[in-house]
Amino acid sequence: MSDKIPLSFEKYLLLFSSELILVENNIIHMNKLIIDAARDEIFLMVIIPNDYYYIIHDNTKANFEKMVILINDFLNSKDLKINNISKIYVNRGPGSFAGIRNSLSIVKAIHLAMRIDYYCYSMGDFEGLKKIEYKNIPNLCDKFKVKKNLINPIYIS
Repeated sequence: MSDKIPLSFEKYLLLFSSELILVENNIIHMNKLIIDAARDEIFLMVIIPNDYYYIIHDNTKANFEKMVILINDFLNSKDLKINNISKIYVNRGPGSFAGIRNSLSIVKAIHLAMRIDYYCYSMGDFEGLKKIEYKNIPNLCDKFKVKKNLINPIYIS
């Protein structure tokens, strides 16, 4: 029996240290998406190896209703698709009820459909830090042990 993998296999899914990695044509994708609709603006960031990109939209009812389109358009503008994302980070508040509800619903739907893990963070989870940059959210979630696939929103009344 040969130890070689047949050439007909071009795509593999590997599970390593609870990190979903898509290996396609020998390229490892560890792209992370950050969604924050709890504040005054809808903030989207994608972190790719060695770089990151973000976009900001008005925090309006019209944008909440088309948030999936905004996310897809943003990813497409960076030549990415949702299946190129390995983890999603979503702000659970405190903040805008409508923004939190919509972003959590979208992330949960993506998780159910695509099996992409998500982390619901709050800026309050990162005690003792004065300045928090979005690009550091994934590392902070690891450091402060934010649980994956758990929703516990914080709304402002």
